Amino acid sequence: MSPAYRGLLPVVLCGGGIMGLSLGIRHVQGLFLLPVTLDRHWTREAFAFAIAIQNLVWGFAQPFTGMLADRFGTPRVLVGGVAVYAAGLLLMMVARTPGEFTLAAGLLIGIALSCTSFATVYGAISRIVRPEQRPWALGVAGAIGGLGQFAMVPLAQGLITSLQWGVALAVLAGAIAASGPASIMLRDQSAAGGNTGVQSIGDAIREAFAHRGFWLLNLGFLACGFQLAFIASHLPAYLLDKGLRASDGVACLGIIALANIAGTYCAGRLGGPYRRKFLLSGLYLMRSAAIALFVVVPLTPWSAYVFAAAMGFLWLGTVPLTNGLVAQIFGVRYLATLFGCVFIGHQVGSFLGVWLGGWAFDHTRSYDLVWVASILLGVVAAALHWPIDDREIERPPLRAAAA
Repeated sequence: MSPAYRGLLPVVLCGGGIMGLSLGIRHVQGLFLLPVTLDRHWTREAFAFAIAIQNLVWGFAQPFTGMLADRFGTPRVLVGGVAVYAAGLLLMMVARTPGEFTLAAGLLIGIALSCTSFATVYGAISRIVRPEQRPWALGVAGAIGGLGQFAMVPLAQGLITSLQWGVALAVLAGAIAASGPASIMLRDQSAAGGNTGVQSIGDAIREAFAHRGFWLLNLGFLACGFQLAFIASHLPAYLLDKGLRASDGVACLGIIALANIAGTYCAGRLGGPYRRKFLLSGLYLMRSAAIALFVVVPLTPWSAYVFAAAMGFLWLGTVPLTNGLVAQIFGVRYLATLFGCVFIGHQVGSFLGVWLGGWAFDHTRSYDLVWVASILLGVVAAALHWPIDDREIERPPLRAAAA
């Protein structure tokens, strides 16, 4: 590794570490579904609705927290986010009604995720590193984030089993709060970035919203959120309903997170030499194929493990590719804001995936309808990404435009 890349390692490690904790805690929320609902005597739909609201709040808050990061710097947004995250986890522990649980898990943690995940971390890293270093940096940060998700699965399950689900939430709250000081490494205020010219944040948003490819990215990203949120929240319960052991669900979440490390890194690196829109189309088609095989093949622990490995490899590879495509077209000056706008589509899909999973089970005692919807949405997303115009927008140079 060259000295230039070694010098960036602290930035990438800190960004990936914060993102790994944030996404890791979110990744294991499906493990709390049965303990919480059985202890509180709630329906699965009540729990799913709170997590669905979390995804929706995360999506609609993301452009605004992105604006704050672009305007005031990423470290301030990260520090505020980890504090809100810890508060939300502690309030989940003491919530006595579904409404209180939704306020904690839905509103507070949704806002916290918008501060501590993809848009802010990837936006800061994209501005700090040079364009030729960006695929490597995003790939490594994403892989570290995946490692955090993997490590969180046995930790959370061990805490739930040996202590209580409430104590587990308190430990996770302490862990996310302790990550706050690492945000200082993501200072990016002075990075003007790329091809921006003279442009206000309002001009950047109007320019993006007038671009057809921006809307296609948003619509395609909906399928990603739907598939991932449904699987992460309902797969352990689905396997248990089908006669598998609780440990099989835990193992599947762990395999997903482990395979995601390699998948995210590979996707980030492939986004350099190959066109990102074609990679995204292929990724969505492979996801649909994996889900279709999973639901038609007789379910065994090993078929579940193979499915988890396949989905894990395709899990978050969409994020560095989508982020890189937004940076490629619009530049990096307002990347956190613009990626946040694209991310709304992802989180609308996440809301639908989590909530419809709970609704479908409570009304039909089956998840079959949601599996079929996941397959169809993946095919639609592949078709939407193919025609995106991924050429960089040309703007007047800074001095000429000012004159």
